[in-house]
Amino acid sequence: MSDEDKSSKTEEPTEKKLRDARKKGDVPQSRETGTAMLVFALLMILVFVLPSSVGGIVEALQAPLLEAGVTAIGTGGTGLVEAGSVLKSLGFTLGLAMMPVVGIMVLAALFGVLIQGETVVSAERIKPKISKLNPLSGFKRLFSAEAFVEFAKNTVKVLVIGFITVWAVRDIAQSLGQTQAFVPETLLAATLQKVRWIFLVTATFLVPIAIADIIWKRAQWKKKQMMSLKEIRDEHKDSEGDPQIKGRRAELRRARARQRIAQAIPGASVVLTNPTHYAVALKYEQGVDDVPVCVAKGADVMAQRIRELAKEHDIPMIENRPLARALHAAVEVDDRIPMEHWQAVAEIIGFVMDLRRNVRRKPPAGSSIREE
Repeated sequence: MSDEDKSSKTEEPTEKKLRDARKKGDVPQSRETGTAMLVFALLMILVFVLPSSVGGIVEALQAPLLEAGVTAIGTGGTGLVEAGSVLKSLGFTLGLAMMPVVGIMVLAALFGVLIQGETVVSAERIKPKISKLNPLSGFKRLFSAEAFVEFAKNTVKVLVIGFITVWAVRDIAQSLGQTQAFVPETLLAATLQKVRWIFLVTATFLVPIAIADIIWKRAQWKKKQMMSLKEIRDEHKDSEGDPQIKGRRAELRRARARQRIAQAIPGASVVLTNPTHYAVALKYEQGVDDVPVCVAKGADVMAQRIRELAKEHDIPMIENRPLARALHAAVEVDDRIPMEHWQAVAEIIGFVMDLRRNVRRKPPAGSSIREE
């Protein structure tokens, strides 16, 4: 990625960008956390588990050796079965003795993963990628800021842990040399005590490094997910649709609606208005329709178009605000009007039929003839 591309990524990542990254397994991960938890688990094993479990482990390994002279193992298939039985017993006993050790290691590994926050399992991470074989990309990664930080961390860890280990071994050697009553049996206890001390100091040293590494990894990951304005616009187009295409589709829908209205209005019996916001065209042919049918409806601009077409084709327009509003909300085009509006619509239809027969009378209550 060029410097210009990086400098253009000034916007916070969207939820979709972060969600896509997680699906690909791209989440902040700290190796230092796993290292710190491994050392901490070993310290717990040395302090709490090993003193009580070492006896069981030694006995499990000792038993086959002590019973070797009295255990008879035949030849052929029988011998294989008997040998398998001995190994099975050894594995079961050793497994029980090692179970606390394995349990602590598993718990430490799980805690090391969960403490980092987000955890995902993605097959995308293990897919082979040709880009990883590019020497130029590898060279850039080798001399990147992230690689420099990793090198600095590892160097500091090696120096500090090496110094602690050398100091502890030297201290053990000096202590043994100054002890006149030294016997080999005391070497294990003295060494184990120093090993515990080494792990304690090392774990104390690695914890702040792990915390700092988690913060660093999260900052680098967030920086990597930053977006440019163009990427945000492109994402918006992909999720919401291209505005030009959406506009074109809306225009096509309006054109089809106008065409449908132009075909329907000439056959309408009456147009109800609100007076300008809504217009509903109804068709009722005596002897054919048992209930009036909505053949067109519209609001604002579409309502104005319905009124213009009604005027062109001499379709009576009746202003009835509550009824026009109610029918516009309740009935769809080509549907019969709901039963609760039959009485009001029937009165208007009857008034319109009287007009066509040149029978002059007052419009129904709440209605008036609209003339434009």
